[in-house]
Amino acid sequence: MYPSNTFKILSLIIHGFAIMQTTMAGDPDILTDFIAPEGSNINGSFFTFTGMRVLLTQETPPPTFHVLKASRAEFPALDGQSVSYAVLEFPTGSVNPPHVHPRASELLFVVQGSLQVGFVDTNNKLFTQSLQTGDLFIFPKGLVHFQFNSDSKNYAFAISAFGSASAGLVSLPNTLFNTTIDDNILALSFKTDVATIQTLKKAFSP
Repeated sequence: MYPSNTFKILSLIIHGFAIMQTTMAGDPDILTDFIAPEGSNINGSFFTFTGMRVLLTQETPPPTFHVLKASRAEFPALDGQSVSYAVLEFPTGSVNPPHVHPRASELLFVVQGSLQVGFVDTNNKLFTQSLQTGDLFIFPKGLVHFQFNSDSKNYAFAISAFGSASAGLVSLPNTLFNTTIDDNILALSFKTDVATIQTLKKAFSP
């Protein structure tokens, strides 16, 4: 057993490394007010994103789960601002499959309808909740999570805010079954046979 002083020093070192890793994982601080293309003559339009206007004109919900993003890729003014948005549309019975945002936590706000949501922590514990209109739910950074509209009659609509201009997305089903990971590796990992893996892969092929 470590002496108390040694234990405290080790704890401080470990805590320091944890802080460093957290800092490194997020968006870097910028040394200017904002980041704009070099040599550009920008105005207020650079700081305006109009891509969400389509939501006000669509007459019917999408037939499948749909995401409309405002991240650095779609809205360059977000570069260096450590924030981005996404609008999530859930027809009845649709799901946002288990996935990870490696660079940001996600704060979900249910605007319309209801959602079943959950995430799994690093101890493999599942946290779930039934959300109603007006509820918010936080998905911690880097953890596997999902959202599901279990309502058989009503559409659901939610807005997600991310603590990064580029939160990143790793979809577990797509990453596992729509890449060139060897079938034998997947079969051994999932304790099944190659035929089952190949059947799953067919569902994700173009």
